[in-house]
Amino acid sequence: MTDTVPAAPRKPSTLSPLAHRLYLALLLASFASNLGNAIQSVGASWLMTSIAPAADMVALVQTATSLPIALFALIAGAVADLYDRRKVMLTAQIGMASASLLLAGLSFAGLVTPWTLLALTFLLGSGVALFNPSMQVTVGDVVPRAELAGAVSLNILGFNVARSLGPAIGGGIVAIGGSSAAFVVNGFSYVAAIAILAFWRRPPASPPAGAPKRRILPAVLEGLRYVRAAAPIRTILVRAAIFTLGGSAAWGLMPLVARDLVGGGPSAFGMLLSGLGLGAVIGALMSTAVRHRFSNEGIIRGAGIVFGAACLIVAAQPGLAISFVALVVGGAGWVQALSGFSVAGQMWSPRWIVGRVAATINAVVFGGLAIGSWLWGHIAESIGLAPAIATSGALMLVLPLVGLALPLPRNEDADPDRMPQAPTAAG
Repeated sequence: MTDTVPAAPRKPSTLSPLAHRLYLALLLASFASNLGNAIQSVGASWLMTSIAPAADMVALVQTATSLPIALFALIAGAVADLYDRRKVMLTAQIGMASASLLLAGLSFAGLVTPWTLLALTFLLGSGVALFNPSMQVTVGDVVPRAELAGAVSLNILGFNVARSLGPAIGGGIVAIGGSSAAFVVNGFSYVAAIAILAFWRRPPASPPAGAPKRRILPAVLEGLRYVRAAAPIRTILVRAAIFTLGGSAAWGLMPLVARDLVGGGPSAFGMLLSGLGLGAVIGALMSTAVRHRFSNEGIIRGAGIVFGAACLIVAAQPGLAISFVALVVGGAGWVQALSGFSVAGQMWSPRWIVGRVAATINAVVFGGLAIGSWLWGHIAESIGLAPAIATSGALMLVLPLVGLALPLPRNEDADPDRMPQAPTAAG
C-alpha cells in the first residue's frame, strides 16, 4: 500500500474523498476502532455499577476516559508534527488492543477491581489521545488539498456515527455476554487499523531545507505561551471549560440514570448513550446550516439551553422512551457547542499555531468532562442522583448569562494577522 495521492476530481464534494482507497481504508479502520471504544465504554461503566456502585466511583469511569486526552492533547499534537505519524498511530492501536484484551482476561477470571478497571480505562484513553491528532493530520497526507474539508467532515461524521451505534451494540453485548464480551470485541476492533498501518509504506517526510530540528517540550510551551497571549483564544477556552464542567453530569452518571431513573439494565444504558450519539450525528449534519444563520455566541447559548432542558427532563424520570428523545435533542445541542468552540479557535489562530490551539481546546473540553464527572459523582452521592442531574440542567439553562460578561469573539471579526505571530529563529 503506497501513499500516492490521485488527482483531485474537478468538483470536490463531501463524499469525493471516498474515491481515494487509502483514505477510505483509514476511515473505515478508524470507524471500527471508535466503535470498539464505544462498546468498551459501556462494558466498563456497567461493570463498575456491579463492583463499586457508588455514584462517585461510577462517574470516575468517564473521568478515566477523558482525563488522558486532557493531559496529553498538546504532547500528542506535537508528536504528530514531529514524528512518523504512521508509526505513532500503529503504536497507539497496538497499545489499545493489548489493554482491552488484558482487561477482558482479568474480567473473565474475576480479578477486576475498581482501580484496575480505572487504570486500564485510563490506558485506553491514553491510546485515543495519542492516535487522534496523528489521524487528523494524516487526512491531509492522503487526499488532495481541494478535498480536505470533505475528508475532515467525513472523519467527524464517522466518529459521531460510531458513538451513536457503539453504545446500543455494547448494551446488547453486555446484556448477552457480560462486560468481558464487550472488552473482547473492543480488543479485536483494532485489527483492521493495525493491519492497514502495518502494511502502509508511507514515504518518510523530509523537513524543509534549513528548518531547525524541533523538540516536543519547546513546541508545547510555545503553544501555551501563544494561548496566554491571545485574548480571543483565552475567552474560548474559559467558555468551553464552563460549558463542559456544567454539563458533564449526564455523561458521567449515565449508567446510574439507566439503572435507577429509568429502571433498566445495560441495554437501556446503551440506548441512552446512543441517544446522545444520535443527537451528535444530527447536530454535525446541521452544523453548517446553523452556523450560517446564527452567531457563535448564539449557538453556544442555544446549545446550553437545549442540553440543560434535556437534563431536566431526564431528571424528572419520564421513562426510557421520553428520556431517549430528550437526549437525542440534547446531544445535538452538545455537539453544536463543541463544534462552535473548535471553529472559533481555528478562525482566530494563525496557521503556524492552529494545531496546538486545537489541541489546547480539546484538552480543556475533555478536562472539563473528566473533572466535571468526578465532581458531579460526589454531588450525586451527597444530594441524590436525580437532584444532581437536575442541578446540572439548571446550571446549563443560566449559562447564557456568562455570555453577557464574557462574550465569545465573533468569527466574522477574526483576523489572524493581528494575532501574536510566530517567533523568529533568533527568538
